[in-house]
Amino acid sequence: MHKIICVGLGPGDPDLMSVRAHRLIAGARHIAFFRKAGRAGQARTIVNGLLHPEAIEHPMEYPVTTEVHFATADYNDALAAFYDDWTGRLAALAATDDVVVLCEGDPFLYGSFMHLHVRLAARCPIEVVPGIPGMVGCWNAVGAPFTWGDDVLSVLMGTLPEADLTHHMRAADAIVVMKVGRNLPRVRRALAAAGRLDDAWLVERGTMPGQRVQRLSDCAESESPYFAIVLVHGRGRRPV
Repeated sequence: MHKIICVGLGPGDPDLMSVRAHRLIAGARHIAFFRKAGRAGQARTIVNGLLHPEAIEHPMEYPVTTEVHFATADYNDALAAFYDDWTGRLAALAATDDVVVLCEGDPFLYGSFMHLHVRLAARCPIEVVPGIPGMVGCWNAVGAPFTWGDDVLSVLMGTLPEADLTHHMRAADAIVVMKVGRNLPRVRRALAAAGRLDDAWLVERGTMPGQRVQRLSDCAESESPYFAIVLVHGRGRRPV
């Protein structure tokens, strides 16, 4: 058996990709990547101009994204069938050649590849190349230290119930909120209830073309792009 190699691409700027990731992508003959149907896919966009001329591309198109609520049985069944199908396809490719799978950020930090990893682990060798997580690129885009001393960092999903968001925000020092999108009003209300709204930043498309950084309190929009993160910097122990 050959290997399936999942490559973390980092936060979006190709210059922030690791040397190992770049070398593997440039030499791969089979490249797989996730995307929404009808879209180029962010992972594929990051590696524009890097692929080997003879590389065969395998776009893995999600059957659903936001059309069906993630908590429903229909959503779970559709995604499970999708991952099962691509597990078989990738394992078949790996019988004759290495396959490189692209993943934004770091594959093991909320990455879609994890659902393939647990299915493929017993079928073929797997290698994972770490990448800079998207949130790291975003807090560097703000240009200020994010955690200090004993700060507790909480990573939250904007899909959580508002009461849960508020509870975790009150307990944390530094906060990252992912999956903001249409959940932006809920995130804003939870931060206000936790007394942290004035400290919050909204970073859209961090490190990518079209990057926008602004204080959340100055943002009038009711929805943000898919690649957007809300950040609240820690205020912990430091020498003075």
